[in-house]
Amino acid sequence: MAKLPKGITFTVKLAKAHERVLTPDALNFVASLHRRFEAERRAQLARRAARQKAFDAGLLPDFLPETASIRAGDWKVAPIPHDLQDRRVEITGPTDRKMMINAMNSGARVFMADLEDSNSPTWDNMVQGQINLMDRWTSDMVHVDPVSGKRYALGQRLAVLMVRPRGWHLDEAHMKVDGKPVAAALFDFGLYAFHNARTAIAKGSGPYFYLPKIESHLEARLWNSVFVFTQSWLGLPLGSIKATVLIETLPAAFEMDEIIYELRDHLTGLNCGRWDYIFSFIKTLAAHKAFLLPDRAQLVMAEAFLAAYSALLVKTCHRRGCFAMGGMAAEIPNRKDPEANGLAFARVRADKEREARNGHDGTWVAHPDLVPLAMEVFNDLMPTPNQRYVMRDDAEVGQKELLRIPTGTRTEEGFRNNIRVGVSYIESWLRGRGAVPIDNLMEDAATAEISRAQIWQWLKFGARLDTGQKVTLAHFDKCLAEEVAQLKNEIGADAYANGRFKDAIVLFKALSTAKSFEPFLTVPAYRKIL
Repeated sequence: MAKLPKGITFTVKLAKAHERVLTPDALNFVASLHRRFEAERRAQLARRAARQKAFDAGLLPDFLPETASIRAGDWKVAPIPHDLQDRRVEITGPTDRKMMINAMNSGARVFMADLEDSNSPTWDNMVQGQINLMDRWTSDMVHVDPVSGKRYALGQRLAVLMVRPRGWHLDEAHMKVDGKPVAAALFDFGLYAFHNARTAIAKGSGPYFYLPKIESHLEARLWNSVFVFTQSWLGLPLGSIKATVLIETLPAAFEMDEIIYELRDHLTGLNCGRWDYIFSFIKTLAAHKAFLLPDRAQLVMAEAFLAAYSALLVKTCHRRGCFAMGGMAAEIPNRKDPEANGLAFARVRADKEREARNGHDGTWVAHPDLVPLAMEVFNDLMPTPNQRYVMRDDAEVGQKELLRIPTGTRTEEGFRNNIRVGVSYIESWLRGRGAVPIDNLMEDAATAEISRAQIWQWLKFGARLDTGQKVTLAHFDKCLAEEVAQLKNEIGADAYANGRFKDAIVLFKALSTAKSFEPFLTVPAYRKIL
């Protein structure tokens, strides 16, 4: 390894294979991002915490009076590149090499390579993911399965590549600048942009990103400053970096116009990140008994606060000339069970038809087998490349609609499912797997977040289940023991012993029963994989 630039240290021994990514020039660029923007990042995280304290004290999220002129103004985003004009089906997944090749070849218009929620941030995962992203642009991307010997390679017609870095709240603890860990967002973004932005532009595309977990327009402003700085450093045209923002936090839903405005030179659209949005709804309103939700399985996009959120996102995006992307279909096709497979495909079809009719310009799937189905729906209902002409003037969405609770029940089955799924996901995440098939659904970190958040709130207020059972710590402990025993029986004693179930159980229980609510489970979980 060449000599590191001044002020940069690592807490791990750098492997020879990683030198291609961790070059002195690339590391110097990441360090420059850190030195320029770390103070503002910290200020925004402190602002988040202060606002959450206000929510806990009784304040409800609402539209900002100080930015009313932006919401009322007549302005639009900058022109959107030609290869992002038709995004009717996007596929997402981690930066695992085989998964990337399959996703790029899937027939989807866009592949979102995920360095965030469907990726466990082990050091090797993060750096190898960057190598795989470089190989998309600079060489033939090939993978040979070490067991089967099957060869995977990129085809002729590839999905447009977008990259999702980690959120502002996470550190990349393995790299330090001047003694402080760098922001994971800047580490992920910086390495990808430095190595690939110019090549992507030269090949007729560009450095395209998905931005997660934003909670305010000021956090979007910070990303915009990062983009401007990066374009100057790398000699890129202003506005060549393009981003789609995931509206996956409740506070951000009240600042969609403002978020678009801050990023208007670089923004291509907003996305309904539905699973994280449900988690954020619970988290933001966790101290309010009036906002207890029914089971996760009963929270559907066609009703209550989720329906309002979807309609407002379409209306806001199209008014500003950008795209309104739909949410994830997490179903995994079950080729061994035709009946179950048929039911899963029917659910996906109904969901995608709802999105297309609502005015969304495209949608997400997690599995290549779902691409043809989603494509068929949008081809039938959206014959044009997009439908920014659907203005949704009929959608009158205010604070009341964005906070409306759906009807439904809190069930014993739902309570136990939260435990089972939460423990199972965390255990896999601690072993380095961030995209996990559980009960025929492809789950990411949002799954475990919803699970532990819902249990935490139900415990706090002693919610009643459909059986009449009050949710107590004793009942939680009983169900946890029983569900873990069932998991152990299903996977076998050896697999259980060789896994990280002990750590997952301890962490899940601690988060679910804590006196105060932990904002993100991935923060304490990260400490267990360092």
